[in-house]
Amino acid sequence: MEAMTLALPIAPEANQLLLRSPLALLIGMVLDQQIPMEKAFSAPYVLAQRLGRDDLDARELAGYDPQALVAIFAAPPALHRFPKAMADRVSQVCRALVEHYDGDAARLWADPADGRELLARIAALPGFGRQKAQIFLALLGKRFGVRPPGWQEAAGDYGDPAAHRSVADVTDAESLRLVREYKQQMKAASRAKAADV
Repeated sequence: MEAMTLALPIAPEANQLLLRSPLALLIGMVLDQQIPMEKAFSAPYVLAQRLGRDDLDARELAGYDPQALVAIFAAPPALHRFPKAMADRVSQVCRALVEHYDGDAARLWADPADGRELLARIAALPGFGRQKAQIFLALLGKRFGVRPPGWQEAAGDYGDPAAHRSVADVTDAESLRLVREYKQQMKAASRAKAADV
């Protein structure tokens, strides 16, 4: 399976940052909950701009004054609908990167023995449950060519090459539409299940 570039319907500069900056990509994934994926994956670029940087630095964000970082996240338009919680989450993830990977997000996925090890590394990050970790693993495999042995199996349903379930499957407007449809079906099924209880 050939790696295809991530192509979200966001500003070209925001897409370029995701492609060249492993930390920006990881932060986009951190923020990809309870907001549209386009907003989540645009936010690293906006954050870099607000910090006056061309790229993001894990050491800087790990050590950033918490209240000042919240203010940057909350400034209109806010980077997330929960700016305080997400500023804290980004800071926690960056601290984990500094502690375990010398502040280099790419080292998170540089040399795992297999897909299960990579999944475990991702799932060990603050805020990454199994599903979010599997989505990020699928994103790395499908769009960035990070494919240790067994990566598709470790990514579960998100590793399916024909799937349209997550950001890992977005390559154009049509694939984005299919992913949105899938997410709406999952929400509807979840609501129906909750109503039955």
